Amino acid sequence: MPPTVAVEVVLLSEQDGRLCYRDLRGPLVDGLHPDDLARRLAGLTLCVPGALLHSTSWRMDEGAVVLTYAALPDLDPGARPRAVRVDAMSGGGHPLTPSPHTVDLDAVAVHACRHLAMLATTDETVEGVVPLLPGLWELLRKLPPSPAGALGPAPL
Repeated sequence: MPPTVAVEVVLLSEQDGRLCYRDLRGPLVDGLHPDDLARRLAGLTLCVPGALLHSTSWRMDEGAVVLTYAALPDLDPGARPRAVRVDAMSGGGHPLTPSPHTVDLDAVAVHACRHLAMLATTDETVEGVVPLLPGLWELLRKLPPSPAGALGPAPL
């Protein structure tokens, strides 16, 4: 029996000058594309100024494959977001086991944020939305940028 697949969305916001996040998760049902489920969970449409959805990572969690997306803006940031912990990290610990046994959600969030920080200067699509949410992107761009797959902190 194949593992269950879940889509997780890390919704990003700026709260009182701090980079914050909250997460939502839903099961992927037959026939639905993960992008579509992520967009639905985040509530993002073409009418949301500065809206961005980007696939950032995957992991195994309690027998399920979890596909993680970063999404912004969070359309309901009052729903108890958490501050992004820029020092959070997870790693496999061995060259032949790159996937950690467990991954802290704070590490997932900061990984997504660092990836967006890199894309803000390397991806034309992402660069195009940066000016539409200047406060949020100012906070994201302060983080050390890192490519997908690098969960540890980038060197300063």
